[in-house]
Amino acid sequence: MCGRCSINMDVPLDGNEITRYSRHLNLPQVGLEGQVKLKDASIVVVGAGGLGSPVLLYLAAVGVGKIGIIDNDVVELSNLQRQIIHSNSRIGESKAESAASRISDLNPRIEVLPMNLRLNNENALEILREFDVVIDGTDNFETRYIIGDICEELGIPWIFGSIHRFDGQVSTFNYKNGPNYRDLFPSPPPLELAPNCEEAGVLGVLPGMIGTIQATESIKIILGIGEILRGKLLTLDALTMEMRILKFSANSNRPNVGQDENRVVFDMLEISPVEYQNKKNNGWETFLLDVRRGDEEEITRISGTDLRIEHLLIPDRVSELPKDKDIVVYCRSGFRSAAVTRFLSELGIFSGNIYNLRGGIHEWSDTVDNNIIKY
Repeated sequence: MCGRCSINMDVPLDGNEITRYSRHLNLPQVGLEGQVKLKDASIVVVGAGGLGSPVLLYLAAVGVGKIGIIDNDVVELSNLQRQIIHSNSRIGESKAESAASRISDLNPRIEVLPMNLRLNNENALEILREFDVVIDGTDNFETRYIIGDICEELGIPWIFGSIHRFDGQVSTFNYKNGPNYRDLFPSPPPLELAPNCEEAGVLGVLPGMIGTIQATESIKIILGIGEILRGKLLTLDALTMEMRILKFSANSNRPNVGQDENRVVFDMLEISPVEYQNKKNNGWETFLLDVRRGDEEEITRISGTDLRIEHLLIPDRVSELPKDKDIVVYCRSGFRSAAVTRFLSELGIFSGNIYNLRGGIHEWSDTVDNNIIKY
């Protein structure tokens, strides 16, 4: 149960609300007491886009009493492929106001607070302290670190969501003194690793799948039921419909809040294909990571590759990599793998060494195996 949420039994449900929430009232895990908890709760959603759309619609539908909406963007035609809370008639309008109008129409009994602004270091503390739970519907690392740091300071749980192409992730941070965002992602990735849905694309239904899970997590927190994704990262592959739960814990070595600019920058280690092959032949146990796209893997791959994760997805899938083995990263020419090697090295969570395979597929073909296709 959310320690910040209080039951106000002096505000009973009226006849309209009893009818509206009748399916909840019939659930033993919710009932009248649970519905009053939802009515008395306050949740703020940062971002009224792809993830925020299903989150806001369901929070309003289930009767969360106070819902904040933070977004400084306007509705555009390209949003409507996935941002289902908006409509064609709202193009050019503030997303926060558009979303507020939609959920107020869905449930006029709730209080909606649209905020047409960008969450930043100057306003986050004042805004977020007014809510019981924070839900991340953003698409950038800067805002996520702000949310994580402020929620940790205030003791507020928050629910992270991330989408990219066909993949999504969800976790609940800072719940009952559980791990926080910096425990999983100690520092932001370099710009060249930052996923960008505008450039890479995203399946239109994916935000609905991930956002609905985020909304479910928040409702469970308010009601105090079920198991929360505390110290767990849920990953979803919409192409295969495979879900995985990856566990993580608090990282005592993570950077202090606000101290990222002082973190140690690691030198990048490189290894040539010939040296790699010689060491492998002598019994070196290492983890070979391919950071190319799936279509590139279909052209060719290095024998013995343990895992392929496209370089843009590395920040969201770090938990899939072994912490106690040397890791060798490769791509087509060594450029993307170098960026990944630097990023992983700077996280400070691996006991093994992280190596960039110099020259990638091209140098491997030239020096080790000319049957490997250069493309």
